[in-house]
Amino acid sequence: MSLTNCRFYEEKYPEVESFVMVNVKQIAEMGAYVKLLEYDNIDGMILLSELSRRRIRSIQKLIRVGRNEVVVVLRVDKEKGYIDLSKRRVSPEDIVKCEERYNKSKMVHSIMRHVAEKTNTPIEELYSTIGWPLNKKYGHAVDAFKLSITNPEVWSGIEFTNDVVKDELQSYIGKRLTPQPTKVRSDVEVTCFGYEGIDAVKTALRCAEAKNTPDNHVKVKLVSPPLYVLTSQCLDKNVGITTLTDAIKEIEENITKAGGNLIVKMAPKAVTENDDAELQALMEKRARENEEISGDEDESASDEGGVVEADA
Repeated sequence: MSLTNCRFYEEKYPEVESFVMVNVKQIAEMGAYVKLLEYDNIDGMILLSELSRRRIRSIQKLIRVGRNEVVVVLRVDKEKGYIDLSKRRVSPEDIVKCEERYNKSKMVHSIMRHVAEKTNTPIEELYSTIGWPLNKKYGHAVDAFKLSITNPEVWSGIEFTNDVVKDELQSYIGKRLTPQPTKVRSDVEVTCFGYEGIDAVKTALRCAEAKNTPDNHVKVKLVSPPLYVLTSQCLDKNVGITTLTDAIKEIEENITKAGGNLIVKMAPKAVTENDDAELQALMEKRARENEEISGDEDESASDEGGVVEADA
């Protein structure tokens, strides 16, 4: 029994008319030789006549060595180990469903392999005691894994080999499958040249944070006047976008009343770590520029308005 290699599902062979993910290994006159990725890389063949509904002019244009393909099972000879497959009988909808299941199964396999290596337990033993029973009970083990993060009842009825396996599995599931919050950001310019000036800008920006809740939290950060950044972190990207959109409306209403103006420089959107790094670099650049300007001024000169604005 291998420590890290095993089929994804309890059945050793796929059922006829089921859809499977294969990797193309060789193209020959009869068709394409493939490995069934979900069934521990057992061999299969896509016959030439099953590659396309159209007349085949070039096999290479239809199928390439090294690529993954979704195919449907036509025949399974368990004694001889022959599995005949078809690519031409697969619809776009079938491809989407198969890819979704394959990606979920691949995630489960990655977790199982990690636990197998860490606990020195054969991976098939983990599948037979944990993975396959969860497939039966929850439709797919990955759904059970996600649910287990908040509901330990998932593990009732599961017979773990030992506590080391259980602890490692639960710990790794927490690291891999715990939902990560999405950061949403918007850049706005807020100005007010009326009587209230800087105080009006401060008041308007504070309105964005006034309605904060534990689930919807808006932060306002100064880049350099009049540019401000609004951010929100939440599990649902769309909720974050809506939260910032509402905050911008709130700021605009308040600053307009005071005779000021708001311009959206970047509409609310989900941002990456790279976007954050670029923003940080911009803020540091603006900070250096401000320091250089301050250094050139006469120390006795008073420019309290600029200081207040920078703190806004």
